[in-house]
Amino acid sequence: PFPKDFVSFFSLGDGSVNNGHYLSGINLAEFAAFRGTKVPLLTCITDNGISISLRTHDYLKKQFAKKIQQPLFFAKGDDIADLWSVSKQAIDWCRAKGRPATLIITGITRRFGHAATDRQNAYMDPKEILNRAETDVILDLCAQMVQSGVYTTSELLTRIDELQRSAELSFEKASSEPKLTSREELVQRVSAPLAPMPLETKAISSDTFVTPATFGISGAEAQVMRKHMHRVFDELLEENKNLVYIGEDVRHGGYYLVTEGLKKKYNSRLIDFPPDETSIIGAGMGMSHSGLVPIVEMPYAKYLDCGLDMFAEAAIMNWVSNGTQPNGMVVRLQGFGRGVFGGNFHTHNMLHMPPGVDVVCYSNGAHYALGMRYALQQAKAGRMIMSVDATELLNLRQLGPDMSWEFAYTNRSSYITFDDVFLYKGNNSKLLVVTYGNGVIASLQAQCEMRQKGLEVSVLDCPLLSSVPNGLRNAVKNYEKVLFADVCKEGAAPLSSHLAALLNEGAFLDARNVRFIAAPRTYNPLGNILTFLNKEDIQQKAEEMLL
Repeated sequence: PFPKDFVSFFSLGDGSVNNGHYLSGINLAEFAAFRGTKVPLLTCITDNGISISLRTHDYLKKQFAKKIQQPLFFAKGDDIADLWSVSKQAIDWCRAKGRPATLIITGITRRFGHAATDRQNAYMDPKEILNRAETDVILDLCAQMVQSGVYTTSELLTRIDELQRSAELSFEKASSEPKLTSREELVQRVSAPLAPMPLETKAISSDTFVTPATFGISGAEAQVMRKHMHRVFDELLEENKNLVYIGEDVRHGGYYLVTEGLKKKYNSRLIDFPPDETSIIGAGMGMSHSGLVPIVEMPYAKYLDCGLDMFAEAAIMNWVSNGTQPNGMVVRLQGFGRGVFGGNFHTHNMLHMPPGVDVVCYSNGAHYALGMRYALQQAKAGRMIMSVDATELLNLRQLGPDMSWEFAYTNRSSYITFDDVFLYKGNNSKLLVVTYGNGVIASLQAQCEMRQKGLEVSVLDCPLLSSVPNGLRNAVKNYEKVLFADVCKEGAAPLSSHLAALLNEGAFLDARNVRFIAAPRTYNPLGNILTFLNKEDIQQKAEEMLL
């Protein structure tokens, strides 16, 4: 969507050079240029010597500028000729070289407070406040343009009148726009509308969105979850030429071999980034704005914390722009939940779910492929989806004797929606266990052991975590007792929100017979699975409810 000779431009103040977003962005630009990628980016830093109340003491020019590994152009902000000529030199250099540069504008005085709540008299004396208010950089620059013959006084006044009228018209247009009066409208605009699937595809779900489920299969077609994930990404990359897959170490296959071999087929559409989650998510946003559909891989769930602010920025954009600038993408969050490798930083079981992100967590490969087809269609329509991968499940083959967890790959034309849930039905069971991810494994193992005691439970796999799926609403109506078993920690467990919403809706047959369990509110030690939700937790609570 860009002309061949385009130059990207962004500006910030001297205080903001300390901000992590800027530091991540500028590092990525320099790394990409170092690796030979075209990066025609001009960063403009205006230096007025003060960041709200903090005096910057010429830190930008004397110290920080030494860290910037790209050409620096210094322009005097109070000299119109110098400002014009140096700015043009910087832009021309970026355009000609296709590389990043930085323009630093000095000689600017901040006239007034940083914002309406900025109390300048708390850190400036009255004389300084008055002197700053009387220093009008714009007026001085206008005078210089008249003196140098760029404009006559009449031409300049005409231009100022045009700008003033343009501003007034903009305010008038804004004031005539519909006012925000509906809470429901503000909720709806957090995400782009759900998109229909292509006509040649077919959902496997029923009218109630509750699909009977079974254990896996054996034989040549049986595959572990990781193989399904690899195949569906291969399938989607083949069918969608504007799909790109980005992350850390994705070209060689990643930590779990999910993308292994894909670079041979799709080469430049699999892109490795330096280990900085902020810049990876930011790059995903830029790709989405440029007409691409990115799958953004986070190597471990805990690492999303490092890029959380940018993740939240991506999530809020559809709401902020009222749908004019969404960030359609799929975030693939791996390294989640039960495991012994790396301790809490590699077995994290907490999730960030800001408004504007659809969060799903599938328990087996067949459902993963079905759900990923639907997720990509929604990303193409502008929605932001995060698919959470439970590490324990990627290569799981058996839950127990005669309990296979390998499945056949599903037809390319089939899919499931966010509303779909999957029911492992017990014999005449009165109790329903609602869970997701590797909680499904623990629940099915508990179901098997309880059956040997003559106790029956049903298990409901509920992949959608960010809101209540209609399948869950329909399923709980059929059970006298319901137990929610959450993989995440107490106090940060998504199923607790589902439970609360269903209570408010009056969805349960008897709210007195609803219980909730989750992983303990602590961190996960190295080489130990003691702190994760397990089958014993589920079995103990289920038996309490039945006996």
